[in-house]
Amino acid sequence: MALNLFTVPPEVPFLEAVARGWLARGDDPLTVSRGLILLPTRRSARSLAEAFLRVRDGQPMLLPRITALGALDEMPLSLAGALDLPPAVEPMQRLAALSRLILAMGGKGGAPGTADRAWQLARELAGLMDEAERAGIDLAQRLPDAADPAFAAHWAQTLNFLHIVTAAWPAWLADNGVMNPAARQVALLEAQASVWEDTPSPEPVLIAGTTAGIPAVAHLLRVVARMPTGQVVLPQLDLGMDAEAWADLEPSHAQAGLARLLTDLDATREDVRPWDADAPAHVPPDRFRTLSRALLPAGALNDWMDRGPVPLDGLSRLKAADPQQEAQAIALVLRQALETPGARAALVTPDRDLAGRVAAALLRFGIVADDSAGEKLADSPPAVFLRLLVRAVADELAPVPLLALLKHPLAGAGMTGHACRDAARRLEKTGLRGPRPAHGIAGLRQAAEGDAPSMAFLARLESCLEPALRFHSAMSIPPVQALGALIEAAERLAATDEAAGPARLWAAEEGEALATMLAELREAIAIMPDLRRGDLPGLLDAVMEGSVVRSRRALRGRGGAEHPRIFIWGLLEARLQSVDTIVLASLAETVWPPAVEPGPWLSRPMRTRVGLPSPEEVVGQAAHDFLAACCSAPRVVLSCPQRRDNAPAVPARWLARLDMFLEGRDQALPTNPAVAWAEATDLPAGAPQPVRPPRPRPPVRLRPRRLSVTAIEKWLRDPYAIHAQYILKLPVLKPLEEAADAADYGMLVHDGMRRFLEKHGTGWPSDAARELRAAMNQAIGAANLRDALRAWWAPRLERIADWVAETETNRRAVRAPVAIVAERKGAVEFVRPGGAFRLTGQADRIERYADGALAILDYKTGTPPTKKAVADGLAPQLPLEAAMAAMGGFGADLTGATDALVYWHLSGGGGDPGKVTALYDKAPAEMAAAIESARDRLCDLIDTFDDPDKAYLSRPYPDKALRFPDYEQLARVAEWSSSGDEDE
Repeated sequence: MALNLFTVPPEVPFLEAVARGWLARGDDPLTVSRGLILLPTRRSARSLAEAFLRVRDGQPMLLPRITALGALDEMPLSLAGALDLPPAVEPMQRLAALSRLILAMGGKGGAPGTADRAWQLARELAGLMDEAERAGIDLAQRLPDAADPAFAAHWAQTLNFLHIVTAAWPAWLADNGVMNPAARQVALLEAQASVWEDTPSPEPVLIAGTTAGIPAVAHLLRVVARMPTGQVVLPQLDLGMDAEAWADLEPSHAQAGLARLLTDLDATREDVRPWDADAPAHVPPDRFRTLSRALLPAGALNDWMDRGPVPLDGLSRLKAADPQQEAQAIALVLRQALETPGARAALVTPDRDLAGRVAAALLRFGIVADDSAGEKLADSPPAVFLRLLVRAVADELAPVPLLALLKHPLAGAGMTGHACRDAARRLEKTGLRGPRPAHGIAGLRQAAEGDAPSMAFLARLESCLEPALRFHSAMSIPPVQALGALIEAAERLAATDEAAGPARLWAAEEGEALATMLAELREAIAIMPDLRRGDLPGLLDAVMEGSVVRSRRALRGRGGAEHPRIFIWGLLEARLQSVDTIVLASLAETVWPPAVEPGPWLSRPMRTRVGLPSPEEVVGQAAHDFLAACCSAPRVVLSCPQRRDNAPAVPARWLARLDMFLEGRDQALPTNPAVAWAEATDLPAGAPQPVRPPRPRPPVRLRPRRLSVTAIEKWLRDPYAIHAQYILKLPVLKPLEEAADAADYGMLVHDGMRRFLEKHGTGWPSDAARELRAAMNQAIGAANLRDALRAWWAPRLERIADWVAETETNRRAVRAPVAIVAERKGAVEFVRPGGAFRLTGQADRIERYADGALAILDYKTGTPPTKKAVADGLAPQLPLEAAMAAMGGFGADLTGATDALVYWHLSGGGGDPGKVTALYDKAPAEMAAAIESARDRLCDLIDTFDDPDKAYLSRPYPDKALRFPDYEQLARVAEWSSSGDEDE
């Protein structure tokens, strides 16, 4: 019996050919409307309806029933078969029930113990069951023999876990009277095939566009192809490949899926006839042949020995530097296509990030094109808001997650959106910068104490978050209550002064999709055990993983409508489509084609023993998508960026094959000019010109007339920092959740030494080490450190105390001071031609001896300045403090000449807790000269910057720059220093 198997020539638009072939049966509207057409996807079903209208020039007509093979439940073909089957278990209910079974294992066999990890594993188990059921595999029978006998003991442990899918889950399905979704889809297909096998349909039945399929689909196609009224139309079938190459196809080849399908149909390529539709060719007729030769299996590459030139009409290559430039160039390609009246253009890519970039780049031309593949539900605004909320509560209102929540566009807290964000910024500045406040609302109140607006905002925030904070305070809580409390808190926080929270949170497609998902989740997780504190954020992320919403992302925040002639498609949406210009983007390994893995349960050999499909079949389908897309438009642009994710991109194997095939003929794909257009659009003409270093010259009246001795070193090494801090008055913002660092440690050491000296002065207790330890412990207690930091620093401070006690005892035995003053503040004025200049300072320790001489000591917990840096005038702190003492800057009791300048390096390390560095030791004349030189250099520096033409340069001496600069980003140092354009 002849089979009704057909294929549309590759150069003809597939859906238009199907429409023309169907309409060729006659002009009677009732004849045209009778029958059924089955297509692979819902989008292709909608596109076929549009193709009918294009063929009829928009004339109204009665269409036949058009549906997708995967949507048989929505429009049952065999009513009796559908009613005889149990309903499919709801996806959310299935994952919740599987998660409960996993958690019930109590961690045995490596089973996870948290709800979020159990949910992720449940998804993997569901995927394994679906794959097996589509392939017609009974896992209970096949899994025991899957492993090599050498690994039987290890496999037995895995089988204990997979007992869930082989025994526990089938029992659960039977108890609840439901089926797995894949099993029901297979049963529907088999039921319809049986009906038509027994009683062929009297009306026409056409199945078109299927490239490969599960055995149940193949069975249905086999029945339809043998019905008198049935027809099966295959897309992009290579009828020209020789039989030997056809027999040698690997699963990753573009034709491998069709070859398997023909085998399942008990047919060969000789049984396939051309589809007679009288449709005009849409692409050059030799393109498919050229691409087919380039993608031949390895055993057939002798065909390449024919080195004659091949036609490349309409094909071009886009070589962008990175995904951003790729997106800009693609937007220009799509924009250019609109110059042709009526022309349609599309981007096809599996990379949803690139799709979003292109949609954003098109907006500059006033073109709104949304990604028909949708966006991840987890990345939609309401879902992000909900995830930020649950994370902020789980982290006990830590600054980073809290601010991320409060600055989200949906946050309102009963105010306008702008007012809420302004209040959040104020709270950030008053209480959240620096070390993390204590946990919870109470900690935030303590941090913001004294700022009335922030306290009022915290009251609003507490009222909004109260439901979520209440459940988080419990050690465990039923999941339904936890989810309900989270939703209530989200609705309260989303409310503004004009709109209710639910109206804002659940608005638009993404809000509705999220509300539907949460309603399903709330019903499903009622069977799960109580959630532990902190489980909900991970569970929510796990639930949303893989969910996609068809939202109008490009229209958010703006009016208008999507452009009717520009499309952005994923691979599934692009199947069987035809346009005038098409861009195939992200043609890079691991993207298109995707990286394939055998899954977490079975290795490749084990999958083969069980009978599951090869993972490489996914690559074969991606290859057929590539081949079909290349033949779906007269003009095709193939794009792969040079770099992705900060690493070189590896072009897709099909691009590499095509390049090699053409290179053997001294040919190459023409380079598309869109990258050059993008560069001309966004980059200035000529070579890149790095930004010049800043040269601010503020009026003299604005220049500082008062600086501390520690700021003088900054002035010498980085004048721009003085300009930013004292003239522009830009304080350095502390980071959020600032970690305690060396500066905090240094403050503890200074505080401990101050406490000891204020108590004992020149007196020296017999138990000095114990007294010093007590002073250090008092400093720790006053600092209110967290327990971990206290435990880390306390031993170091005790070692410092012991070292100081020993060192001080030895010093006093040689030369005992008559007075010791700690942390004395002082100031002196220098009268200069430009006006008086005040120098201030605070000396860590000044000692006065019986002969009137002074010693100045400075404590350093970090690396102290080198003697050379001091001698060169780049570290003038101690010499300037000595100059201030000589001028009476620290008071009459500490006025005089200094004969000792000493650094104590107090690291607290186990091997060397302290070290003494005496400057100009035993060289009094040299010291006096250094002190005078420091004073003179300061006067020269003041006079130099009193010149209106003197600029405050950034890093004037790169090799002498500050170790910890605060204003390099403001000065854009990274931009101009790499070009070598630094001021000397």
